[in-house]
Amino acid sequence: MTADQSLDAGLPIRLLHDRVLVRTEGGEGERRSTAGIVIPATAALGKRLAWATAVGVGPNVRAIVAGDRVLFDPDDRSEVELHGRAYVLLRERDVHAVAAERVETAAAGSTGLYL
Repeated sequence: MTADQSLDAGLPIRLLHDRVLVRTEGGEGERRSTAGIVIPATAALGKRLAWATAVGVGPNVRAIVAGDRVLFDPDDRSEVELHGRAYVLLRERDVHAVAAERVETAAAGSTGLYL
């Protein structure tokens, strides 16, 4: 468990229904391409999805557990601040994909997921 995860474990919040609380990864500043080219934050990009880590899930969430990495549209988000740290509140249906080891092992004998 990292220091960030231990901070997230004691959040004073109980999520309801199909809500997912996520912590975004990195900032919205400049990025570096796979070739090593620095892309400034002011560069216009097409619609780009963002990765985040789920830190809390509501009782009706079926496909996501705390600790999963999720892919979502950053334009459709509600931000909340807890203990001085910014989080994003999503509905389960707003999550486009889940990347977790448990997903890979469960789908090993199947044909895969279609997104």
